[in-house]
Amino acid sequence: MNFSRLGFALAKPFLHQLDAEQAHKFTIAALKTGLGGRDSAANYPSLQSQLFGLTFPNPVGLAPGFDKNAEVPDAMLAQGFGFVEMGTVTPRPQAGNAKPRLFRLADDQAVINRMGFNNDGCDVVFKRLEARRKHGGIVGVNIGANKDSEDRIADYVLGLQKFASVASYITVNISSPNTPGLRNLQARDDLQRLLDQLNAKRPAHLPMLLKIAPDLSVDELQDVAECCAGGAVSAVIISNTTISRPPLKSIEAKETGGLSGKPLFELSTQQLSLFYQMTGGAIPVIGAGGVADAETAWAKIIAGASLVQLYSALVYKGPALVAEICAGLSQKLVQHNFLRLQDAVGYQNTKSGK
Repeated sequence: MNFSRLGFALAKPFLHQLDAEQAHKFTIAALKTGLGGRDSAANYPSLQSQLFGLTFPNPVGLAPGFDKNAEVPDAMLAQGFGFVEMGTVTPRPQAGNAKPRLFRLADDQAVINRMGFNNDGCDVVFKRLEARRKHGGIVGVNIGANKDSEDRIADYVLGLQKFASVASYITVNISSPNTPGLRNLQARDDLQRLLDQLNAKRPAHLPMLLKIAPDLSVDELQDVAECCAGGAVSAVIISNTTISRPPLKSIEAKETGGLSGKPLFELSTQQLSLFYQMTGGAIPVIGAGGVADAETAWAKIIAGASLVQLYSALVYKGPALVAEICAGLSQKLVQHNFLRLQDAVGYQNTKSGK
């Protein structure tokens, strides 16, 4: 069975009868056995890009949360992703929040999670990444703090140092809504202190990204932009899940946690566009939140995203979606007379694009 196309079509009814977290565990187990097969996105030179010292074969990345423990990075690269991001990983293993904690909102093409950084811890994940280091491909690591940590900044510094030799880049996740108080690190003074301490320990070769929430006010977003200026970070990921609740059809909408998928698209893209305008495009942005087809990916790109990430859409459309998005983006470039993807980044925010 190949999960990429026919395999996913056959497996989806079975998977969606299971509890969402059980279905996810089954998928990871299947991928570990090689059942995912290979469905690489076609080679489109126009979609390649150079960012913070890395060459991305295409702009479509796997967002963290799917492979928290770096069990299947190569299986997901084989599905055509231009890059994959593991995690979130904390210094010590932790079980996360009480179950159930992951919910499909099928009528809304969305997901709500309150996982709480459940993961195997830095030591175990490091060994897995070290073992596959020679395989190539861009594999980032998303780091976080333990829920009961007395010094959360120290947790981030530890994570950065731990994975510096095995990660293509590090993402500093201070925007999960499922660890109490974590989002406070987005406040200006706390964020400045965090970035200062991380940069004091960051190796020169290691790109460091920051992942922020979509729920920041304009002033808060401006503070983040100013803290990230001058090379303090290599890029910003916009955005994590939202604690807001737009109108939703599914009964699961009452669940607490972070909302992702289609309902997040508008909010996250607005924030992305605003950040791009605030910074004049000086800080690369990765667009996440509601990417589900070539149209939504293109909207993120012309709003200012150099790359995009997705996860929730895989629940409903399967990994063949990656190749479909790449094909669609290639067509978009032709339609809009762009020779390469990088030329389209932020197009709608330029004078010629308005």
